[in-house]
Amino acid sequence: MRKKSLVLCFSVAIVAALLFGCVGMQVKPTEKNFKAPVVTLDSMEVAHAFGYWYFSNKVTPTKGKPDNVGAPLDLAFTFNIENPNEFPVMMEKLQFDIAFEGFVLNTVSTTATQWIPAGQTNQVRVHAHFDVRQSLLSLLVTGGFKLKEKNTNVWAQLEAWWSGIAEYTVPVQVQAGSAIIKADGLSKVVSFNATFP
Repeated sequence: MRKKSLVLCFSVAIVAALLFGCVGMQVKPTEKNFKAPVVTLDSMEVAHAFGYWYFSNKVTPTKGKPDNVGAPLDLAFTFNIENPNEFPVMMEKLQFDIAFEGFVLNTVSTTATQWIPAGQTNQVRVHAHFDVRQSLLSLLVTGGFKLKEKNTNVWAQLEAWWSGIAEYTVPVQVQAGSAIIKADGLSKVVSFNATFP
């Protein structure tokens, strides 16, 4: 009986050693086996919308100082980061431009680092804040000719976007997206683009 107990304990110890040994034999990242993770847009949410309005600095406010101010807008973008590797990777930074109907209005980024386990997919949520004033300036600098081609003007276009965004009727594009992904001293820059809806 004592012999059987010793054999059983010895067998259990060998199996445990093999299992722990396999866990310790994680694949090491190299230039050759480091596959580029895949970043895709999962969803976009209108987190906060306050209608469409604009006040110039010629309007006397009820409180505070006059200024050129417009309705704020907050969009939340959720991305999937898929790690196809046999080792964990770290997303260090994610950045992208946001365009409404092809007009770039904002560039946002996050440096909230996160580890993505081997063969798994994580999500990251990035908020983008806009306001009518900031978007007006962006359009005046970069979109004048395109607006003319559309046979509209900056004010009409902004009103259409701010009025339609809460109903999800405005096509929103994620452009020039890039994510910096690292693994054990190696680094890759992953590009991505998307349109919602």
